[in-house]
Amino acid sequence: MQGQEKALPFAEIGPYPEDYSAQGVMHRLISGLGYRYHWASAELRPEDLDYRASEDSRSIREIMAHIYGLSTTIAATLEGGVAEAANRDKMTYEFLREETLVNLERAVIALEGTEDFSDLSVKIVRPDQTYEFEFWHLINGQISDAIWHSGQIVMNRRASGNPIRSGVNVFLGQSKL
Repeated sequence: MQGQEKALPFAEIGPYPEDYSAQGVMHRLISGLGYRYHWASAELRPEDLDYRASEDSRSIREIMAHIYGLSTTIAATLEGGVAEAANRDKMTYEFLREETLVNLERAVIALEGTEDFSDLSVKIVRPDQTYEFEFWHLINGQISDAIWHSGQIVMNRRASGNPIRSGVNVFLGQSKL
């Protein structure tokens, strides 16, 4: 399993951006999300994926599906595209985990060519309507929400008896496993 962990993006955050530009800050913000999600979602068992804190809360699998949807919007926005809703009901744990991390990696790569965010907007297509919001909404919306829900995965997996591995250091963005 550890070999698989190294193959997916964000097993570690990596070096700091060269400056404190908007691009550098966004890079670090999304990389921090990627790192948290990488380790929050690692090595989940079937009983973890089905775990709910209460009857009316989402299971870990449902939280992962939600984060996947958020990650598609993050990537699409930074690539200058449009996010379309996906049918997440039948997606496997492996698919949700890998594709979410790949989407976040796509977002970080797209940042390399982005110096001005004023031309970017969050565009979401739903079956009944298309929505468009200013770029600011990506920060307080999808990115912040994905960080929030990554924390829910950590909490719920701890409650289901499978805590996140010791050695994962979200402050440093490095893991001593």
